[in-house]
Amino acid sequence: MRILVVNVGSTSIKLRIIGEHDRVEGSEDLAPLATLGAGVLDRAIGRFGPIDAVGHRIVHGGTTFTAPVIVTDEVRADLRALIDLAPLHQPPALDALDAVSEVTAGIPAVACFDTAFHATLPDEASTYAIPAPWRALGARRYGFHGLSHAWASRRALEVGDLPASARIVTCHLGGGASLAAVAGGRSVDTTMGLTPLDGLVMASRSGSVDPGLVLWLQQDRGLSADEVSDALERRSGR
Repeated sequence: MRILVVNVGSTSIKLRIIGEHDRVEGSEDLAPLATLGAGVLDRAIGRFGPIDAVGHRIVHGGTTFTAPVIVTDEVRADLRALIDLAPLHQPPALDALDAVSEVTAGIPAVACFDTAFHATLPDEASTYAIPAPWRALGARRYGFHGLSHAWASRRALEVGDLPASARIVTCHLGGGASLAAVAGGRSVDTTMGLTPLDGLVMASRSGSVDPGLVLWLQQDRGLSADEVSDALERRSGR
């Protein structure tokens, strides 16, 4: 079995071929999809040779997708409905899903979700102290970087020769950053919330700020919701 893994980040598309025993048999790091010239993606994938399946990292699965799923037109539509919860990440990942699917037509595509690992968050960690009608709309802590946190926690057990019940704090530190508390292999708390904007200070994102700051900027200083969103998502951080 040879699996093409597609990982779309904020600055690149990383392609890897994973063979038997999780061995990396090929790799390509490409520029963001929007900047690629004609045929670049096709040629990069073609150099890998035979592919049996494609795995796509998708940031947000909401409450619907808590495990990997075969991609269908219905799944695509459901994932696009979640764009407003991850506006920096969901669109390029879904665009790459479509582009790679064109190149690999007939090969099964599987979506794997960064939120899925955190589906085990207990109520005390996932519930916001907000009006119940807001929670009924889906306002809750989802958590992100789950694929990374899941792998890091497993490796910590292996390298540290720790029992499966060990309590571990995992760190995902990059352009986006988050921490997770993992107990017995399950995520029990994490720093990101409803969206990947929450939590630690990041490369271009503010991380957690006083919600009163957002209200003050809009109500007292006249900034629009779009202006505040753009600044917190793209012009903040370090």
